[in-house]
Amino acid sequence: MSSDQRVRVGIDVGGTFTKAVAIDVKTGSIISKSTVPTTHSSEKGVSEGIIQTISEILNESKINIGDIELISHSTTQAINALLESDTSKVGIISMGVGPEKKEVIKRTNLQDAQINSEQDIQTCHTFLDTSHLISEEEVKDAIKELQNKGAKVIVATESFGVDDPSNELFVMKNAADLNLPSTASHEISGTYGLEIRTLTGAINASVLPKTFQVANFVEHAIQDVGINAPLMIMKGDGGVTSIDTFKTKPVLTILSGPAASVAGALLHLKITNGIFVEVGGTSTNICIIKNGKPEFQYVTIKDHPTCVRSMDVRILGVAGGSMVRLRDNRVWKVGPRSAHIAGLKYSCFAEPEELKNGKITTIKPKENDEEYVAIECESGLYAITNTCAANALGMIEKNDYAFANQESAKIAIELLAKQLGVTFIEIAQSIIQTSSFEIMKTISKIIKEFKLNPDTTQLIGGGGGASTLVPFVAKQLQLQYKKAQHAEIISSIGVASSMLQEEIEQTLINPTPELINQAHKKIHAIMISKGAVPESIVIDSQYIPDRSILRLTAVGNVELDSAETTKNVFTLSEAKRRASEIMQISEELTDLSFESDHYLVFAGHVTEKRLFSKKHRHPLLVLDRFGKMKKYLKNGKIFQGGKISILEELDDFLESRNNDVAPQVYLINDLKLIDYSSLTSSSHILNAVKQELDENERASILIEL
Repeated sequence: MSSDQRVRVGIDVGGTFTKAVAIDVKTGSIISKSTVPTTHSSEKGVSEGIIQTISEILNESKINIGDIELISHSTTQAINALLESDTSKVGIISMGVGPEKKEVIKRTNLQDAQINSEQDIQTCHTFLDTSHLISEEEVKDAIKELQNKGAKVIVATESFGVDDPSNELFVMKNAADLNLPSTASHEISGTYGLEIRTLTGAINASVLPKTFQVANFVEHAIQDVGINAPLMIMKGDGGVTSIDTFKTKPVLTILSGPAASVAGALLHLKITNGIFVEVGGTSTNICIIKNGKPEFQYVTIKDHPTCVRSMDVRILGVAGGSMVRLRDNRVWKVGPRSAHIAGLKYSCFAEPEELKNGKITTIKPKENDEEYVAIECESGLYAITNTCAANALGMIEKNDYAFANQESAKIAIELLAKQLGVTFIEIAQSIIQTSSFEIMKTISKIIKEFKLNPDTTQLIGGGGGASTLVPFVAKQLQLQYKKAQHAEIISSIGVASSMLQEEIEQTLINPTPELINQAHKKIHAIMISKGAVPESIVIDSQYIPDRSILRLTAVGNVELDSAETTKNVFTLSEAKRRASEIMQISEELTDLSFESDHYLVFAGHVTEKRLFSKKHRHPLLVLDRFGKMKKYLKNGKIFQGGKISILEELDDFLESRNNDVAPQVYLINDLKLIDYSSLTSSSHILNAVKQELDENERASILIEL
């Protein structure tokens, strides 16, 4: 191996397997990969499996440890802790001025059934009056009061704490002095809404002790191997961030596992429109990809709304390793318990001789489980899974990751068929059909929800269990099907290839150019603090008028040229083709109007016939270099050139409108896409554009007509 080789390692910690991949940054090629069972029951948890995969990669590839520039991993620890109620009691310190006391307590006391209906987030509460300067003694007394009620972690929350977080930070400092982990509501979200900030803060705090322990295990284990590269973690929005974020804001990593697989699909498959279905061993993740990017939503956890945005991923408890349940002598359900979590081997991976004298039995893998089918053999218990049924039916090709011993699979299914008095084909088909039903129902709902055309919608299969279920689902729904290249490690590839990404939302009731500029500087500083190279940081902004929220998203690289290889960058012809697909205009009527280091702006030319006339329309579409749609205007105008000409053209256009309401205006330069739709006066827009052009003259202005 050459000493100048640059390597990234991506690790996906799934419910069944932990998978790692080493990627050559310069070529985008896979150097090595490794898969081991996820070590849930190990003393040091999943970190043991992470180290096993890294060690296997190092031994197989002979990579020089010094050539590894970054290790990124996804995790299910935060969501699993919440779903399994492996949480700590949260002490909430709410703050406000005296007259607000009753209202603040009502909005922050999560013992109120209206806010915390299931009472599954265990909390206790106290109030501090901030009409005077609160003292260290007051804060520490409040913390000790909550400790006496059983609190293991603190949440500080105050009305308008997003505008002035000094009191929340003061509470956090005192909690740290008493060796208690803490969360401040302003750190979770910059938007108004005391209840949802407090609830999200409490959800985050409840898993802090658990995730802090896991993060330390992983950090120390990697250091023990001798790797000094930065350690990153995947977030639910598809970006990576520092491991310190996992220690303080684990709620941001909710759905990081599903996000990793979607990121891999987007980066390596260049999908414009489709539904990505990743089938693992324990769960199936389904995500819509529309116009080259995933849909996003605010995450709901166990019926609790939060102010955390993540990819819109539908998670189903059925997958390649799901076990069979019977009722009334027939296959009733498949899953959610998987063979790996039950501690059983798949019968299709056993030797035929081991199964021939086996007997069908039922077991409860976990104390509160219902009964699942298993085969009792001399050598132990074996599970009957979807993978077994698919192999028995000959659905899996020989070179597929899910391919197993088909003779063993048939023996296992025949044992169950004999017990139920039917043929093995009937049982195997029943298992696959039962498993696929929920997937088909979810995909049909997505097609209807996003108004997709079934004739052009493609299902993309990912994950090691893709071939067990997705082709069958596609056939039943009469949809096109394509299996992702490297399907079994697509999530690990996604983790290894992802960029640093941060998103903030800020309430702006009266936006000004200065406030927008301050928000851009704030997220830029956050990115640098996470390890991003300043020259690599790209910022997109979007104003949401009905909520008075400015949303900023920033992406950047840890190394200036390492986050994406040329393999993932769209060529001009690929970008034009995608623009044509999104705008639904032929490529002949699509032109490149502006190009910067990070953005491409395409203009379409549409002629719409009227009864006695024709109307010309010019849609504008902004793509980034990786084919993601950033902005679409159904009809727009573009100004570009030097600073003086842009300002003159913009000024003339605004004056010519004879309209007091300012139009939707967007500025694009090398590293920013700025949404000025929050500015309602023409003078404010001109002032804001001038400020940006003073810093970078290479820009274009887009106006929605």
